[in-house]
Amino acid sequence: MSRIRFVERTGSTNSDLLAASELPEGEWLVAERQDQGRGRQNRCWESPTGNFHGSTLVRLQPSDPPAGSLALCAGLALIRAVEAAAPATGLMLKWPNDLLLGRAKLAGILLERQEDRVVAGFGVNLAQAPTIEGRETAALSSVALVSPKSFAPLLAAAFARELGRWRDDRQALTALWLESAHPVGTPLSVHVMADEKLEGTFAGLAEDGALRLALPHGEERRIHAADVMLGND
Repeated sequence: MSRIRFVERTGSTNSDLLAASELPEGEWLVAERQDQGRGRQNRCWESPTGNFHGSTLVRLQPSDPPAGSLALCAGLALIRAVEAAAPATGLMLKWPNDLLLGRAKLAGILLERQEDRVVAGFGVNLAQAPTIEGRETAALSSVALVSPKSFAPLLAAAFARELGRWRDDRQALTALWLESAHPVGTPLSVHVMADEKLEGTFAGLAEDGALRLALPHGEERRIHAADVMLGND
């Protein structure tokens, strides 16, 4: 059973949930504003009023799939919630943690783990599209007006549903994720580290949720963490 708490302002909803070790699975914290919002690799995530900034808690069980594959669960829940909230077309998941509207970033996900607890944080541009250097961004307000308070229960319900699928039928979850993502064969630029850039095509997902990148000379590389751009940017 999900419980959603709304606060006017905090530093980071992810940090708040990680700091509260007694909280049960299914707890949600949604903030109108974050002062220390962050994305992957500790990048700053702008958190203007009207956008969605929220996190939820998962308690890992011994029988659970690899924790890294929770990114697929979170991504699928996110796109389903946006589809339920607005008649947006052109939505697409991009590995590992982005939701695109066309080719522009609409939302991002940050997973953080502490022992048997994983916090999944979601930032969704409902009202405004913050500037990200080198990236095109979009807001859902271009197609529909959706408030954080109306979006939160949609995302909580979708996440609970996909979390159950992740535990009970991960193959089905992976197949559904692939249906909503960039197709197999899509050209990708993968920045594994600051000084390592790979170019290849999307070859699907490994069992643990890693990206399978087909390289030009026939080799395949599995990517567990990287910045991924569509095309050869």
